Amino acid sequence: MIRSSSATLDNGLRIVHHADSYTPMVAVDLLYGVGARDEDPGHTGIAHLLEHMMFGGSANVPDFDRHTERACGWNNAWTSNDFTSFYSVVPAENIETIFWLESDRMLQPSFTSETFDVQRQVVIEEFKQTCLNRPYATLGHSLRALLYQVHPYRWPTIGLTPDHIASLTLDRVRTFFHANYTPDRAVLSVAGNIAFERVVELADKWFGNIPRGNVPRRILPAEPLPDAPRRLTVKGANEPQTSITIAYPMMAHGCEGYEAADIITDILAAGRASRFHQSLIAQGNVFTEADASILGSDQPGYIMVNGLIAPGIDNPEEQAEQTLLQQLSRLTDDGITPHELQRAVNRFESRFRYSKAGILAKAQALAKAAMQGYDINSVTARYRALTVDHVNATARALLRPDRSATLLYRPTH
Repeated sequence: MIRSSSATLDNGLRIVHHADSYTPMVAVDLLYGVGARDEDPGHTGIAHLLEHMMFGGSANVPDFDRHTERACGWNNAWTSNDFTSFYSVVPAENIETIFWLESDRMLQPSFTSETFDVQRQVVIEEFKQTCLNRPYATLGHSLRALLYQVHPYRWPTIGLTPDHIASLTLDRVRTFFHANYTPDRAVLSVAGNIAFERVVELADKWFGNIPRGNVPRRILPAEPLPDAPRRLTVKGANEPQTSITIAYPMMAHGCEGYEAADIITDILAAGRASRFHQSLIAQGNVFTEADASILGSDQPGYIMVNGLIAPGIDNPEEQAEQTLLQQLSRLTDDGITPHELQRAVNRFESRFRYSKAGILAKAQALAKAAMQGYDINSVTARYRALTVDHVNATARALLRPDRSATLLYRPTH
């Protein structure tokens, strides 16, 4: 159980805190409810670029990293389609430094032309390295384009193309920041050797005078469910072997059936006792790798199965697709067993508990729970409450052939 306390400042900044007197350190996670889904379709990648730029200094802080290191701490950040997170870990006696740093760049980041030019080029190079020069690097681009037609999940966090990043202007970046990165769209999560009263005192001192943004309620276009199967074949220059992915729309995080969908993918592919490992890898010759996963997104995402097709088999793509579909049919037609469900839930609970052992993990988990409006201590109970009938019904509802999206990624050679 993760014990926590919470408060909200007058400007809308939500505070969540977990005390741990057994560590000399404190972790801080400032989570913004802003991500790639808030971008304009013609200017994607701006949220990720802003993540980089916010380390470039602010009104009273010329070098964010240097001040963190002088406080004997470290920091980092990440951006997703839904959120942006800035996190730090420092000795407890130096915690006020982090409050100062984070509040200063929330209120007034520098956003100089020099920082903009440097970080824009860094992000363009990152796009080239991660999306153009690695095997299967644009698979996510292709799969999102196949699954989404109107929702902003149709582009990945890094953006649709480096041309979008190259065409951004500093004015557009500033406008996006001031419209979204406000205290009423953020959660400040603190875990470690610090009292709740001290956290609230510091939060009010450093963040209390930052005006709320009065950001209007986000209204995104609902993605219509497919009315027929979709297919796409892509040829890539760096792929050593053909991959196949079959995906299906699924519910958003927090909605009925989400936990069941997650457990379905664990039963299929998590661990050596999973169905995919036993049937497709240990005893089969069609795949060299096989996996299943969900997009654990704030809005409706997808559940998918995928594999790398082994060389030297007859009709490899057809045989691979049929093999995956047979596994899914076995799931929807015959269902899962109580033993499979128990093993998968046990595995999930073990993984969940161990992943929250450190203070940074606790701070990040509490921030996400506060942002999405759920009790972090109820997570494992919801998985424990799953029944065989519920999981089987969810599998039949999601894994429908008429809603499938099949992506083949072929090497050019």
